[in-house]
Amino acid sequence: MKAMKMTVAAMAVAAAIGGAYSFGHLQALPSAQAAGSVTSAAPATPAVIAAPAALPDMRSIIAANAPAVVNISITGTRKTAATLPQLDPDDPLYQFFRRFGGQMPQESTPTRGQGSGFIVGADGTILTNAHVVEEASEVTVKLNDKREFKARVLGADKASDVAVLKIDAKNLPTVRVGTSLQTQVGEWVLAIGSPFGFESSASAGIVSAKSRTLPDGSYVPFIQTDVAVNPGNSGGPLFNMNGEVIGINSQIYSRSGGYQGLSFAIPIEVAMNVEHQIISTGKVQRGKLGVSIQEVNQALADSFGLAKPAGALVSSVEKGSPAAKAGLEPGDVILGVDGKTLNSAGDLPATVALKKPGESTRLQIWRKGGTHDIDVKIGSFNEEKLASAETPSADKGRLGVAVRPLTPDEKRQAEVNGGLLIEQAGGAAARAGIRPGDIILSVNGQPIDSVDQLRGIIAKSGKKAAILLERGNARLFVPVDLG
Repeated sequence: MKAMKMTVAAMAVAAAIGGAYSFGHLQALPSAQAAGSVTSAAPATPAVIAAPAALPDMRSIIAANAPAVVNISITGTRKTAATLPQLDPDDPLYQFFRRFGGQMPQESTPTRGQGSGFIVGADGTILTNAHVVEEASEVTVKLNDKREFKARVLGADKASDVAVLKIDAKNLPTVRVGTSLQTQVGEWVLAIGSPFGFESSASAGIVSAKSRTLPDGSYVPFIQTDVAVNPGNSGGPLFNMNGEVIGINSQIYSRSGGYQGLSFAIPIEVAMNVEHQIISTGKVQRGKLGVSIQEVNQALADSFGLAKPAGALVSSVEKGSPAAKAGLEPGDVILGVDGKTLNSAGDLPATVALKKPGESTRLQIWRKGGTHDIDVKIGSFNEEKLASAETPSADKGRLGVAVRPLTPDEKRQAEVNGGLLIEQAGGAAARAGIRPGDIILSVNGQPIDSVDQLRGIIAKSGKKAAILLERGNARLFVPVDLG
C-alpha cells in the first residue's frame, strides 16, 4: 500500500464525547402527577423507540468474490550506488567519476514485495497497482484455491497506478465490474485483499468523499473511504453492496506507514480504461487541454461575479495547446465539460484525461460576468508505451532490453541531449540490475542516440559492456555480462 506521509507539522483532530450511545430516538418520560391529586390517570403509553437500521450483511459478497481476489508477490533486484570515493583531485579517476555524477554501482540487492489483485478476465487477466510490480523481475500470483502461477506484466501505467497482469489459466472466477459514478458518500463499501500477507482478508467501511485530488500530482479522482487497508492491500478491489467492483485500493494517508483512517481507491472506470488500452494497443493515451488551473474559493468567486465557488480557474494557457487554439484565456473559469458540471478544479484533469485525443469537447466557461460555450479539439499527452510487440528492441539476445528514443519533454526533464528510455528489461540487462525507466546514455564510452546505434555497439562488444545510465537524479555505470 502506497503511504503518503502527512506534511503538516501538527494536525489535531480530536473530539471529546461524553455519555452513552443508544439506537433510535430518545423520548422524554411523562411527567409525574401533581402531589395530592386523587384522580387516577390512564395508564401511560410506553415510549416508542425506533428500531435501528439493519447493518448490511456482507457474507454473500465475500463468498462470491473472494475466489477472484489474488495475492501477488514479487521478487527483484535493486542496484545501489556508492558516493564518490576519496581520490586525489589530480587523479584521472577523480575527474572521471566526478563527470558522471560521482556514482558507481555496488552489488544488486534482492527485493521482495506483496500486494493484491483481482481477476477481470476468465482467461487470466488481472488488475493491480502499478507500484506493486514496479521493481519486479518475477511476479507470482496465488489464487484463493492455493494454486500459483507466474504472471506476465502486460503493462504498468504509473500515471494512474494501474497495472495489467496475465497468467496462463482458463475458466477462472472473475469479479463483476460496476461503476463508481453512482456511488454516494455514506454508502457501505467492502475491501478484500492481503494486508501484511494475510490472504483473503475483508474489511468494511463507508465512502468518505469522492473526486479527491491528492498531492502526488495524479489526475485520478480518488474515492476516499474509511475502510481499513494496509500494506499488502494495494491493488485489491473495493466492492459496493451489490457485489460490484467500484475501485482499486491504492493509497493511504499515514504518519506511521499503516492505516490511520484514510484510504483512497482508483475509480474502476479509470482502471478499465487503462486496461482496455494496454491490451488493445500496448500504450495509454490521455487527453490534453493545455491549461494550468486553480481552485475557485469564495474570494475569487466574489471577484469574478460567480454565484458560488465552483469550477476551475484558468491561471495560464500553454502556447500552441488545444486550449490556446480554442481561445481560452487566463481568468476564464471552466464550469463544465460537455454539460457535466465541475464542482471543483480537481474534476477537470480527470475528465479531460479520459477524453480521446482528437475528440471534440464543449467547455462551459465564465468570462467577464457571463457564460459562454467553447469547442475544443482535445490534444494528446506524449504516448506512454507500456508493452507492445512493435517496441524497438536492442538485440534482445545479448542485452535483453526494449527501448525507445526520449521525447523532447523527457530530454528536458532529464537534462540530457540524447539517450534511450528502457521500457522492458530482461536477460543480461535485468541480471545486472537494469530496469524499466532507466535511460541509457552511453555504452563503452560511446554516447547513444538511436536504437540502431545501440544495437550496433552491443553487437561489436565482447563479453562485457559498461553502460552509463541515468536513474532518477543519479548517473551510474553498470557492467553487463553479455556472455
